[in-house]
Amino acid sequence: MATDTVDMQAEETNEATSTSISPEVMNALFETLSGANRRRRQEASHAIALAAAEDANLVRPYVDELIDALYRPEAQTRWEVLSALSDLALIDADLVEEGYDGAEASLFDEDSAIVRLAAFRFLIRLGASSPERSDKVWGIVDEAIQCYHGDPEYRDMLIAISEFSRGSISKATHDALMTRIGFDAQNGRGYVRIMSSEIVSAAKGA
Repeated sequence: MATDTVDMQAEETNEATSTSISPEVMNALFETLSGANRRRRQEASHAIALAAAEDANLVRPYVDELIDALYRPEAQTRWEVLSALSDLALIDADLVEEGYDGAEASLFDEDSAIVRLAAFRFLIRLGASSPERSDKVWGIVDEAIQCYHGDPEYRDMLIAISEFSRGSISKATHDALMTRIGFDAQNGRGYVRIMSSEIVSAAKGA
């Protein structure tokens, strides 16, 4: 596909609403996502993430391509794809479960906090979808909480943790989460203590 055509389709998707994105544009974007050009992949992944945010059903037919793209070397492609998968997880967690391994790898990316945060959000949404999945993700989620505690992205991680606490999680995972977050609710400082306290209070009131 010609370069100008790819640019035009990405630009159209950036400006379009979910009701106006054509199948032809989506097909072209996913072809580019699987292509060899790094910059084009990044542009396509951004447009795909925007489309998924508008309507996750738009990317449902391309879940295999999304999961495959979790292994691209460039950070932007991975965080945009993780964002799209997170939106899709809200409507069909079964469909995106195979993205777990790729998300786990990105969760511990040494170079990109944005990739780590996007992976965390995806795993949180996947885990919040059922008690069984909450048990599956909890170990790695707990490890990430400890690894990135107090880092710049930790505030956004706490927002995701709050979402997780209200999800369909198992009692064992819920209790472990309350133990982990409860420590900061009692002993943390600043926003960590405030947000952790809010998570624990909301869980007690549920």
